[in-house]
Amino acid sequence: MTTQADLARRFDDLHVPGDPVILVNVWDAVSARAVASAPGVRAIATASHAVSEAHGVSDGEGLDVDTALSVARTVVQSVPLPVTIDFERGYAEDALGVEANVARLIETGAVGLNLEDSIPGTAMRPFEDAVTRVAAARAAGEEAGVPIVINARVDSLVRGESFEQAIERANAYLGAGASVIFMLGLRTEHEVKRAVDEVDGRVSVMVGSDSVPLATLARLGVSRVSFGPFSQALAMAHLHRAASDLSALGPYPKELGFRLE
Repeated sequence: MTTQADLARRFDDLHVPGDPVILVNVWDAVSARAVASAPGVRAIATASHAVSEAHGVSDGEGLDVDTALSVARTVVQSVPLPVTIDFERGYAEDALGVEANVARLIETGAVGLNLEDSIPGTAMRPFEDAVTRVAAARAAGEEAGVPIVINARVDSLVRGESFEQAIERANAYLGAGASVIFMLGLRTEHEVKRAVDEVDGRVSVMVGSDSVPLATLARLGVSRVSFGPFSQALAMAHLHRAASDLSALGPYPKELGFRLE
């Protein structure tokens, strides 16, 4: 019988530099099932922005923690794959609160989480505070006996800090127990290579339609690639186009016959 700890270890093992795990983010049970049933998919990840959109609230902890945990539980129960949850800033003011909430997240069956290091608005969380919060998330996993995969997000490059400060944060988070560093704002091959070279561990990136190509990211040594809210944008674009065509008495899209197994 596969335990939650086994799933966590399996998910961690998928993060291989040069052979990245590809995470097409989801936001509810049906999107999770659709992604999980696709050939080659090895794990499931939620995107907080997409989950928030689905609930009619703003991203940035517009959801309350109970709703976020309910969504996590629903997604976990809908698929047989490892599930990691975009847990925003931990839905807590301090490290003790982060630890308590991550413990609750683990109870949903999730085996990983994203944890952000900025605060609402444009500011970065103070360095030591951010490090302590990563350590608190790791402590929750150790207490539960689940080696959760912590994808520690570094927002420095989009919040006014230098590349050097971003690397300093990244390596400190790894030292505090992060499994992977999610470096937000890497826009060029040079920036990706620099992050991979200077971070003392595995690097995760989020991509969109104009990002560095997936094959190039693999060649540069990235360990994890996600799509954040852009996978929901993809689904909504198809739905929008179909609604427009059907309203104009156009042909039935063949995808109307799509069925999940």
